[in-house]
Amino acid sequence: MNPVGLRSDLLVIAELVPSQVRILDLGCGDGALLEYLVREKQVTGRGIELGEAGVLTCVRRGLSVRQGNLEEGLADYPAASFDYVILSQTLPFLDDPAMIVEEMLRVGKQAIVSFPNWGYWRCRFELLLTGRIPHASDLPERWHETPRWQAFTVADFGDFCRRLGVRITQERYLAHTRRLKNIRYKNLRATTAVFSLEKC
Repeated sequence: MNPVGLRSDLLVIAELVPSQVRILDLGCGDGALLEYLVREKQVTGRGIELGEAGVLTCVRRGLSVRQGNLEEGLADYPAASFDYVILSQTLPFLDDPAMIVEEMLRVGKQAIVSFPNWGYWRCRFELLLTGRIPHASDLPERWHETPRWQAFTVADFGDFCRRLGVRITQERYLAHTRRLKNIRYKNLRATTAVFSLEKC
């Protein structure tokens, strides 16, 4: 954790969000990011969280969060009802990531996503040496545990965005908690990626 108490990728996301905008945080967990943005950037924030414990923690923090399953989409929200829609460390767990990203960009003007990068050199080395799917440093669950995840890389995500007709407007990379200033060989050097997206 850093001095403000946010996970490293959440701090990067917070820096990408301007003050006094409307945000929707999908899979908001315990509400740490949402609370920070409301307090420090005076955003109008809402959240959706699947887990009951996370929803209760958010409510205790005074946040506007409802329990819901992202796989069912965001039909409750009209188009362009938010400035930013955030999805942190949740994309690998979704059965239909394309639908979620498209929904994010329907209800929001911009989307921000963060995810672990299985293209990181240690992951590649572990797979080469052991022949087993590596354990991403940002995800505590193993491949067979609930919730199940899908491994993908920074390069995969770039291809995914091109196929969807989504433009990457900003990109940030972390090697654990350290930010990569030089993004050369980013798919090899980054453990975590943060992207800001908009429709083409």
